[in-house]
Amino acid sequence: MSTAEDFKAAGNAALQAGKISDAIQNYTKAINLDGANHVYYSNRSAAYLKKGDGHNALEDANACIALNPQFAKGYSRKGAALHALKRYNDSIAAYNEGLEKFPDDAGLKKGLEDVTREKDQPFMAGGGGGGDPMGGGLAGLFSPQMVAQMAMDPKTRPYLQDPDIMAKIKMVQQNPSMVQTILTDPKMMQMLGAMMGQDDDDDAAPAPAPSPAKKPKEEKEPEPMEVEEDWSNLSPEEREKKETEKKARLKKEEGNNLYKDKKFDEALAAYDEAIAIDPTNMTFLSNKAAVYFTQKKYDECIEQCMKAIEVGKEFKASFDERAKALTRCAKAYQKKGDLGKAIELCEASQLESYSKDTQRLLKSLELEKKKKDAMDYQDAEKAEEAKQRGNEFFRQKDFAKAVAEYEEAVKRSPKDAAIRNNLAAALTKIMDFNGAKTQVEKALELDPKYVKAWTRKGDIEFAFKEYHKAMDSYKQGLELDPDNVACKQGLQKTQQQITYGRANMTEEQKKEQAAHAMADPEIQSILSDPVVQQVLRDFGENPNAAQQAMRDQGMRAKINKLIAAGIIETR
Repeated sequence: MSTAEDFKAAGNAALQAGKISDAIQNYTKAINLDGANHVYYSNRSAAYLKKGDGHNALEDANACIALNPQFAKGYSRKGAALHALKRYNDSIAAYNEGLEKFPDDAGLKKGLEDVTREKDQPFMAGGGGGGDPMGGGLAGLFSPQMVAQMAMDPKTRPYLQDPDIMAKIKMVQQNPSMVQTILTDPKMMQMLGAMMGQDDDDDAAPAPAPSPAKKPKEEKEPEPMEVEEDWSNLSPEEREKKETEKKARLKKEEGNNLYKDKKFDEALAAYDEAIAIDPTNMTFLSNKAAVYFTQKKYDECIEQCMKAIEVGKEFKASFDERAKALTRCAKAYQKKGDLGKAIELCEASQLESYSKDTQRLLKSLELEKKKKDAMDYQDAEKAEEAKQRGNEFFRQKDFAKAVAEYEEAVKRSPKDAAIRNNLAAALTKIMDFNGAKTQVEKALELDPKYVKAWTRKGDIEFAFKEYHKAMDSYKQGLELDPDNVACKQGLQKTQQQITYGRANMTEEQKKEQAAHAMADPEIQSILSDPVVQQVLRDFGENPNAAQQAMRDQGMRAKINKLIAAGIIETR
């Protein structure tokens, strides 16, 4: 195998055969060859999900959507992965996002129905009826497999580092009937909430607030309560520092409220006051960066992010805060189109403090850059130069070099059907018929009226002994150009092979040809047709009825296709 499509096909076959690891390996090879094809990520996501690896399934689903947001199955993959991770709310959101774009998609509807039903159903005993209705279901959440998944999730991992929580988990694992005792423990209930997909909000920067829900008239807003702080034991210097921090914090909160009201200039002024009061706090600079990002002033956003990071390093801000500033800076570079710098900053952010969201952004940026690099590489003039070099090597019968030049030409001009047809011709010379078939099919996808490609396709199918397909390809070429000599000769040699060629085949060769044809979905469809099955029986049991059926043009075409494929042998 030499092309991404070959590896994808191998992955599909392995997945259908239940060889999940082999499928993942083949899809990965396809992605390594063509990382801009969203289908490969979708397929690998399905394989990971079948393996029980929800985290990698989710990453590939996100990559699929990033490459092609108009691919409905990408949202199904994401919803299914989140469902498997028991992040029910996130899963429902993913399905709903897909349904907004594809409201009639059956897969999305079914996935949403399944996850909603599982989320809403009460926990039931896992080992038979008659027990505590809350017992078995919750106990099942603490199986060794689920605990392992929790350990890989940054949101639930910290809970497993608490000895009290681990003691309770082991108690429930040993005796599921004790599960009710955990329902009174606030820590355990908080952890269960995290497991069920209740994500914490990112408060690294202010964000516009949602419209507040209207409250009943009789319900009064609670009065804000000022918490008094006891600074009596602090030294004058410490008390002054606390006062300064408090003043700066109040200014920041004022800025946040102005930002929520979309009063951006006033918000910036408030943050500047906070910075003037306490220049050691990077958060105020990060908040300014967030305002600039919202205003699409990306250069100003980048400038404030970098200042925030400098302040954060100087005054020992948390790694998490510094990482968030780097990620915001990366997003600003992404908006400016500098994907290389955006990737660099995401990687720096991950070194400061790992985040799944930043990792998803990083993967998306890498895919976006790969796609952009491929687009930037295109050049019709250089493609023609490479094609001519390939033609010269082909004439010299140096087919390996011809393939290399034609492949370069394809990269330079991927939508040029003639270049792909030339590549297919060169690939047949080095006996890579699968690669040649892929290229000629792509050429016809680009230009269905390209007669030379139909001829080439017929030649390749003839080499595969797929005579029923070769006959169709030559006929298709003749429909476009009735006087085409190559198609006429190809059709003639194919008909001769069908009529006389099998006489020279061994029984083993005949079986091999029939088995190969049986893998063709079109042949499978014909053989599964009850009317065709009856006609085949009539050839042996009721020849007159069979002859009557053969007067129908459609039935005659189907039977002739079975004969050409070697499924039916005439005497």
